[in-house]
Amino acid sequence: METGGKTVYGATLGILMLETQFPRIPGDIGNALTWPFPVQYRIVRGATPDNVVRGDAEARLEDFIAAGRDLVTHGCDGIATNCGFLVPLQDRMAEALGVPVASSSLMQVPMVRRTLPKKKRVGVVTISRATLTQRHLAAAGIPADTPVVGTDEGKEFTQKILSDAPDIDFAQARVDVVDAALRLQKKTRDLGAIVLECTNMVPYAADVRRATGLPVFSIYTYLVWFQAALMPRRFSPELDDGGRA
Repeated sequence: METGGKTVYGATLGILMLETQFPRIPGDIGNALTWPFPVQYRIVRGATPDNVVRGDAEARLEDFIAAGRDLVTHGCDGIATNCGFLVPLQDRMAEALGVPVASSSLMQVPMVRRTLPKKKRVGVVTISRATLTQRHLAAAGIPADTPVVGTDEGKEFTQKILSDAPDIDFAQARVDVVDAALRLQKKTRDLGAIVLECTNMVPYAADVRRATGLPVFSIYTYLVWFQAALMPRRFSPELDDGGRA
């Protein structure tokens, strides 16, 4: 269907994916079964976990913009990415694409801070503490003193994803993510909530919540909120036109 020069496929949220081979289980941003609404995907060729997380994502800006424009042409009016380390590209992508962009789950941190008592803090669990810099935090509007812990010390999660391994021990990956969250809680006595930077951590969010007793925010919570604005729910059946207002 053509609408206003766009080809519309009934999926308003477009997700830009890194080029990977590792398996994606339900909960992972790249598994379409994760989402309670339809999404469209585009792979950004040449953008890998290693060169985005450990390298310079800025070098791939034009590639992400080109893939994002293709999604917009095919009916998407909101664009997300599948790596929290792409947050430095946020403003330029939104400007170039002309639609709302949700580049990183880290964008939630300032909002989450406002929901907590004044004496509580938000902490971040990341896939790579070694390369999550002040530049990334600043791009998301996150205070420099925000506590951050990585899964770098684990046995599976960071190593397998950043090396784009063809197989992952998901049970061990779960242990790595939960352990990082517990270390974050131990070092931050006033911790009030956790934000998971990595989009591959969503399958373990419930385990983190159970282990820490704290609210856990992720790319899933962010994009469900984002999509709710792109296609608001109808509450008056008699007005339902089968689509948007």
